[in-house]
Amino acid sequence: MSKEDNIENGAQGVSRRDFLRKAGTYSAASLSGAALLLSNPKPAQATTNVEWAEHFQKNYRLMTEEEKQEALDRLEKRYSEEFGKEVTVDGSPAMDGVLFGYALNIQKCIGCRRCAKACVAENNQSRGDEQQIEWIRVLRLEKGQFSAEDRDNAGYPGDYGIQVGGNAYKPAGVVLEGQHYYEAKQVPEKDAFYMPMQCMQCEKPPCVKVCPVQTTYRDPDGIVVIDYNWCIGCRMCIGACPYWARRFNWGEPSLPAEQMNPVTHYLGNRPRMKGVAEKCTFCVQRTRKGRWTACVEVCPVGARKLGNLLDPESDVRKVLEMKKVFRLRADLNTYPKFFYFMD
Repeated sequence: MSKEDNIENGAQGVSRRDFLRKAGTYSAASLSGAALLLSNPKPAQATTNVEWAEHFQKNYRLMTEEEKQEALDRLEKRYSEEFGKEVTVDGSPAMDGVLFGYALNIQKCIGCRRCAKACVAENNQSRGDEQQIEWIRVLRLEKGQFSAEDRDNAGYPGDYGIQVGGNAYKPAGVVLEGQHYYEAKQVPEKDAFYMPMQCMQCEKPPCVKVCPVQTTYRDPDGIVVIDYNWCIGCRMCIGACPYWARRFNWGEPSLPAEQMNPVTHYLGNRPRMKGVAEKCTFCVQRTRKGRWTACVEVCPVGARKLGNLLDPESDVRKVLEMKKVFRLRADLNTYPKFFYFMD
């Protein structure tokens, strides 16, 4: 260091060497304090210390089995204290020989939205007026046709030739233009058609490609999951998803204790926090235990099917072989494992 540098820094009350020395002391003190906080916590500090420990844990995929179990135990303890009930946090991995697929009969769907409500209850999504999150979105599409009466009468401008036809603002057939939220006195409504949408669990998920911290990834059973503790809230996954399937917690999620589902999975329906993205996981806490998803169970007309795409006898494989099937936005080469079909 030059004499001029010493004089310049001395005028500010600290030399560069002193600054580096003090910075190292502060860093060591901070780490020592964190270690002390995490060791032998007092009962009153239990919840706070668990949250501190979460900040220091690895990405879930990089944890050893012992580290994963420690993380699950910490969350179970914190959630149980927070919600006043015994909460379990499962960490079951993907099952061997299973590739989950989903099929939805859009000809049968009546637009009752029971699937969306059951999903909210099962997966501990935020509810309330300020921030309500639903992973399943049901589109209400209008049926329509061209009208001879509107050919000339409703067109404009009339004096200079009809540049805009009278049927321009009316639905024709059934198109992907409709309402995302609707309130119907009775369903199915006349002249309405319904098309539910949710995460397509793509084989080439664009959300995984753009995640800068690799907090979202595709498991071997085909389910795209999120490690909420590592999400930085950049929302690049939301912008990359062509199916509008991801949601973001702009505020602290509202989850009443009496409505909280205590049977959770680390990569699925455990309570989220402010500033993280979330999405449908095919009810990983259920499907990896051999159960149906909540939306499949609650559908009153049996329009939803879940199964193993590698099993020729599964419901989904039979649908693919026997029905008229299409995948949404197949042109994007995302290869969804969510199929729509008609009888």
